[in-house]
Amino acid sequence: MPATLVVGTQWGDEGKAKVIDFLSKDTDIIVRYQGGANAGHTVVVHGKKYVFHLVPSGVIYDQTTCVIGNGVVLDPMFFIEECDKLQSEGFPVYDKLLISDACHLLFPFHGLVDSARESVSSPGRKIGTTKKGIGICYADKMMRIGLRVGDLLEDDFESRLNHLVEEKNAELGKLYGIEKISTKEIVDRLKYFNSKVRKNIVNTAFYLDTQLKAGKRVLLEGAQGTGLDVDFGTYPYVTSSNPTTGGAFIGSGIAFQYLKSVIGITKAYTTRVGEGPFPTELEGEEGEKLRALGQEYGATTGRPRRCGWFDTEVLRHAVRINGLTSVALTKIDVLSAYDKIPVAVAYERNGKKLDCFPSQGLEHVKVIYEEFPGWKTDITGIGEFDQLPSRCKDYVRALEKLIGVRIDLISTGPDRKDTIASCP
Repeated sequence: MPATLVVGTQWGDEGKAKVIDFLSKDTDIIVRYQGGANAGHTVVVHGKKYVFHLVPSGVIYDQTTCVIGNGVVLDPMFFIEECDKLQSEGFPVYDKLLISDACHLLFPFHGLVDSARESVSSPGRKIGTTKKGIGICYADKMMRIGLRVGDLLEDDFESRLNHLVEEKNAELGKLYGIEKISTKEIVDRLKYFNSKVRKNIVNTAFYLDTQLKAGKRVLLEGAQGTGLDVDFGTYPYVTSSNPTTGGAFIGSGIAFQYLKSVIGITKAYTTRVGEGPFPTELEGEEGEKLRALGQEYGATTGRPRRCGWFDTEVLRHAVRINGLTSVALTKIDVLSAYDKIPVAVAYERNGKKLDCFPSQGLEHVKVIYEEFPGWKTDITGIGEFDQLPSRCKDYVRALEKLIGVRIDLISTGPDRKDTIASCP
């Protein structure tokens, strides 16, 4: 059976979890392939909200098996807390979750280093990190000094951990004056983590290959979005991994020939959290209005999101990088309050129209807008495309033409049922 990938096309927070939840009813295995607990995926079912950070959001379906792929950096205690909470809500997480033995472990000192580095950065160099240690853990992975989940099962784990703790204590003490961390406290936590999930640790790349060959339906779930990709995003204001299609292969171990469908998730407008260029950002009262209408606050941090108009250059970039086969459009109901809706259709720099989304200098571009009439009708909960106001349908079709990929799914509200599943 082919695998399906759901990928964010903007700067994260596009509503991936709702689309993943919608697709999960027809899925056997859901794989989280990158990122860490800096992600927050929100699903609303019959008015009840569930927020996921590390556990794939499809866990709430009875038939699904959920996989934490090798590309994830896993905070063990945060993970256990999340699993225990889901267990208490009636979802048997420990019975249906697998963790890659090659998944890197994120420790408390990663967060301390992350926070300390961000706090001493000059205003122009702050990244806007969540300070959870994600980037520092990935750095250890690249430096080949990190520890993986499978290492917990080896006899020399504690001595390797002690060496890593000593190295981080030296940095924390000498550079930032932070008190030393105890290895014993970390070991005690890891023993508890190991006691809870030891049976769940497997070679997930092998597992996924065997399951795909056996005809199982696999859904790949990333965190963040294309604009935050460490290679193809607005560097250096990016995350520390690859949320894009290439990252899905690396972070799961699934071979490319299995992937037949890549669904890009995009809001009907644009948001961003943290620092970095944002060409269509709305300042002042206009930005506050869109933020309030869309309830744009981070599911993980609670930070207010920066808000702006839809940017087709960002989407065309995502189409190219990810090989999108279709697009799911979310939060279009939020725009029902507007008389006119501007859409960014091109960039100019120094009086010259740019051919593509630039790798550098995005903060210097001039945005060219095209304006569309609003529909001024509440569309929340509409489940059929033909029931949308004509101007709303025109807006959808205009976006589709501008980005060059079909919009096959539209979200008209936060609940699972508020979805147009087939767009003619």
